[in-house]
Amino acid sequence: MESDEEYMQRAISLAERGRGRVMPNPLVGCLLVKDGQVIAEGWHDRIGGLHAEQAAIADAEARGISPQGSTAYITLEPCNHFGRTPPCTEALLWAGVTHVVIGASDPNPTVRGGGSAVLRQAGMEVEEGVLADECREQMREFMHWCESKRPYVLLKAAVDPNGRIDGDQSDPAERFSSESSLEIVHQLRSESMAILVGINTVIRDNPSLTVRGPDIGPRVPPMRVVIDPSGRIPSDCKLMRDGSAPTLLIHCEDPGQLDDPVHVERVILSDDDGEISVERILDMLGDRGIQSLMVEGGADTWRRFLTEELVDRVHLCRSPFDLSGEDGVTFEEHELTSAGLRRVSVRDIDGDEVSSWEK
Repeated sequence: MESDEEYMQRAISLAERGRGRVMPNPLVGCLLVKDGQVIAEGWHDRIGGLHAEQAAIADAEARGISPQGSTAYITLEPCNHFGRTPPCTEALLWAGVTHVVIGASDPNPTVRGGGSAVLRQAGMEVEEGVLADECREQMREFMHWCESKRPYVLLKAAVDPNGRIDGDQSDPAERFSSESSLEIVHQLRSESMAILVGINTVIRDNPSLTVRGPDIGPRVPPMRVVIDPSGRIPSDCKLMRDGSAPTLLIHCEDPGQLDDPVHVERVILSDDDGEISVERILDMLGDRGIQSLMVEGGADTWRRFLTEELVDRVHLCRSPFDLSGEDGVTFEEHELTSAGLRRVSVRDIDGDEVSSWEK
């Protein structure tokens, strides 16, 4: 017979299968154990689909095994409210589960201990806090948003061996990281609810900022957000023409009546001094339910987020390929340490040095 921690670790592994597909819902996994044997497993697989508890109960039924009298190991406190699906507390009670082991408590105002309380009131034995830190870490973006009402901020940067992020400004922008590193970037995009750049990046690179490769299921693609104080975005750029994902433009002043495509929205967020505060951007996105924000560029935008110490994590790729020209904007690691970040890992990806930094 495995320990509670071992069962919960298996539930965490199950939850991971929904990564990139379930936002704004959190990653959740569930095991049903009876007489020392795992009889069923489930995870939240896609937005609008069964929650982990419901999926595990359905799995038991599909196997022809009764969940009556079983113990459920769940990475997150069961919900007790109607959303896209009925409450998971009702599903557990209906299935005859008698003991529930929970990883992390749910800080969402619609739950906040309510799920555990309902189960206890119904006579079910409830244990909480098993591998709580690991469970919270897996769903950190959801937890961060519930507790701060701001998105968790990931900054993604790529530099050459000399710390430069761009070459000769008279030439088209160069991509200098490996294909494998690019695949990782698209995976990170798939795990984000919004991707942000400054207007200079749009004018210089004309990016599409879409997810290419990972399957994000039926969820809405990440919103493309552009800090564009003076309304300089070109009408023929990809973000304006490509309606496969929503585009949000942030201005200092109202640009007036414009014939924008339906996927484009403009907001005004100027302070008294005419600047656009990073804090106000995060508050605005948080109010829209954006739990995770990927900041992709450029250097001025990175520095604004770092200076205000509003970056939670950094993905830094250092390529062995030298950019063209003698000059160019540079970005160095000391800017990360000055913002309270520390390097937690580094690995070689097809010759690129890819490091992760966290607060």
